[in-house]
Amino acid sequence: MPPWKTIEQAEPEFAGRVRHLFDAGRHKTIATLRADGSPRISGIECEFADGDLRFGSMSGARKGADLKRDARFALHGPTFHPEEGKESEWPGEAKITGRAIPVVRVATDEGSEHSDGEMFTADITEVVITGLNPEATKLVVESWTPERGLQRLERD
Repeated sequence: MPPWKTIEQAEPEFAGRVRHLFDAGRHKTIATLRADGSPRISGIECEFADGDLRFGSMSGARKGADLKRDARFALHGPTFHPEEGKESEWPGEAKITGRAIPVVRVATDEGSEHSDGEMFTADITEVVITGLNPEATKLVVESWTPERGLQRLERD
């Protein structure tokens, strides 16, 4: 599965719109899987840096334990509702799914880690933008996967 930079290289315009949607607000939502297989939703922050999508978990947090046990995740960017009468101006929303890869922390000169918590990078399986067509009459779903590249679907 590819890191974020693969999407940036393959589809720079699409990747730029995804980043813009994710950067529109600080707080995102991540779905992980509990030990019994049921879903867990948690608030999270993330960043796009050095060609990677990165996110963290506080030490001892359940979402970090979930990701270490089963690396699959779904990440949803901040959401904003279309304004009535201005639906065509709605930027849409973005989602990313994949597997979380733990980042090995580098010790400082004093021998301690840089921060408390765990850091992950994303190996990405799918990226989706859901929005409206310019007339705001159809739902538009754009999705990218490593196997099929970018696709666009319009639905009534």
